[in-house]
Amino acid sequence: MDKTAKEQVAESTVAAEAECENGPLIEDEVERSKVGIMRALCDRQDPSTKEVDDLMIRRFLRARDLDIEKASTLFLKYLTWKRNVLPKGHIPETEIANDLSHKKVCMQGHDKIGRPIVVAIGNRHNPSKGNPEEFKRFVAYTLEKICARMPRGEEKFVVLGDLQGWGYSNCDIRGYIAALSILQDCYPERLGKMYIVHAPYIFMTAWKVIYPFIDNNTKKKIVFVENKKLTPTLLQDIDETQLPDIYGGKLPLIPIQDS
Repeated sequence: MDKTAKEQVAESTVAAEAECENGPLIEDEVERSKVGIMRALCDRQDPSTKEVDDLMIRRFLRARDLDIEKASTLFLKYLTWKRNVLPKGHIPETEIANDLSHKKVCMQGHDKIGRPIVVAIGNRHNPSKGNPEEFKRFVAYTLEKICARMPRGEEKFVVLGDLQGWGYSNCDIRGYIAALSILQDCYPERLGKMYIVHAPYIFMTAWKVIYPFIDNNTKKKIVFVENKKLTPTLLQDIDETQLPDIYGGKLPLIPIQDS
């Protein structure tokens, strides 16, 4: 029997209320069921679980191949990390002034499916002039800012890791691994794709050390782009009007703190 207009309106209202409460609805039945179970389990151990939407819980589940136990462990660890690192809900720029001053991360534009674009400039990072703890806060600041800029309905972002001019003075294995850990453990399933461009041969020595720390889901999203194919490759996923001008597009680079 066809539903009456009144019934359809009632269902739409319920759906809208649910979306407002826990974020957009999850259509996949298996994922929706597991999100509910995981939410209940985590809420018993940490009541702040109520503050996150269903999509966040789903991201943690997907990061652990829908294994509720593993995803719950990761998620509860994240909640503890957040209280310690983001007690105010954000990182004050005064706490990361040194890293911000180097303008090593820029953000503007979106790819063809709406994912924000972030440019990380490797030769502007000099660990000898920085502080490891400040750098970790800078990474958290960056990821929080990116997530805040997500268009409605989008969960992922794109990174252009530019290594032009990168040398041994820029090499920071501990910093890279710490940043990777924050990304994978606290912001799982947020990275949509990472293009590594202008990678010098000497970088591959550092890459061999970092690579084992990258989880399999993240490895699939990383692409090394040849210099001679740089602009055509990026234009496959990013419109010219949204691509940074240094890669053949039309947008100037804007430091993340100014974006």
